[in-house]
Amino acid sequence: MIFDKEGNITTVFQENISLSTFIKNLNNGYKNIKGDHLIINLFSFSELGANDLLEFLELSEKHRKVDKSFVLVSDKIDYENVPEQITLAPTIKEAKDIIDLEEIERDLDLFE
Repeated sequence: MIFDKEGNITTVFQENISLSTFIKNLNNGYKNIKGDHLIINLFSFSELGANDLLEFLELSEKHRKVDKSFVLVSDKIDYENVPEQITLAPTIKEAKDIIDLEEIERDLDLFE
């Protein structure tokens, strides 16, 4: 598992493994990154569907409860099929933009 830390944002990715192994490794390494906003880079997964994203729901909700952003990144999924509780961006840049916007919302006490 690769953690790329930039300021208070950590991008997580890993090549050539199954989604279930990726999620297991992410949960195991979570204690090291729980204080950062997280971008989960899913570009290495060639076959990925909206239902696969549900595997991240529990960790996403846990992370958001401590006022940190959790954004999945993939351009392979139709956004209309993604549950409302999951934040998905098509690029790393857009994921960082989402985090910036969420930080502003938190500062203004607008974030739910």
